[in-house]
Amino acid sequence: MEAVSRTAQWTAAARALETDREDRLFADPYARTVADTIGFELLERYAGAGTVPFLAIRTTYLDRQIVRTVQEHGIRQVVFLAAGMDTRFYRLPWPDGVTVYELDRPALLEAKAEMLAGEPQPAGRTRTAVPVDLTQDWTGPLKEAGWRSDEPVLWVVEGLLFFLPELAVRNLISTLAGHSAPGSVLLGDVISKAALENPLSRPFLKCLEEDGNPWLFGTETPEQLLADCGWDVREVRQPGEDGAHFDRWPYPVPARTVPGVPRSFLFTCDLPTTEVRAA
Repeated sequence: MEAVSRTAQWTAAARALETDREDRLFADPYARTVADTIGFELLERYAGAGTVPFLAIRTTYLDRQIVRTVQEHGIRQVVFLAAGMDTRFYRLPWPDGVTVYELDRPALLEAKAEMLAGEPQPAGRTRTAVPVDLTQDWTGPLKEAGWRSDEPVLWVVEGLLFFLPELAVRNLISTLAGHSAPGSVLLGDVISKAALENPLSRPFLKCLEEDGNPWLFGTETPEQLLADCGWDVREVRQPGEDGAHFDRWPYPVPARTVPGVPRSFLFTCDLPTTEVRAA
């Protein structure tokens, strides 16, 4: 697989470690399979303060928001952008009639399909893999795969935005808003700009760059970014704050007013009901 795709196996390895805990926050019985040996090698290579607990918190936050959204909002089409080695189609309690679209590079989707070829398909739900390059047009292939822009959609953008330059980030989030029907929801994560500049981050960032996976984007104002791109922000949480702690975050959380602090943000957004969206 391409170098940029191997980070998906790194995060899968972290999910496997959480699954092995007696006090686990979630169970992902497929994580060790899709992580493979390279995932655990990368997890050791990228090890740093907060890496493993953050990935456990991010997974848990998004798991719970996804389940709540499809149950409470009645959304029946869910799109994972840069789905990587995500296994939520198999392990989450989806309502009947949900279609999960997984967008990612062709090589990654092919490798994932081979790894999970022996797993039974859960009943009552549909998974559709859509091989695309997210830096090119992807809405066309997604529509061809059956997705409808005139029906509410849950977008999940996990572990993606910091790999893109700022213009691409803004274009992507704006595209999601512009192709969403009323009632649509956006979930995801982003890092602070300070996380790219803090000296303590340099060894980790250097490893990512050497492996062909440089982090390029961060923002101190995720609320403004999301609003500028057409979304109403329901909440933004840092690991360790209420709603994003889960008894996993071992560090204090400095106030947002404290400058220069490396931060991660988890967000939930709704589509403004007054906007007219693209068909």
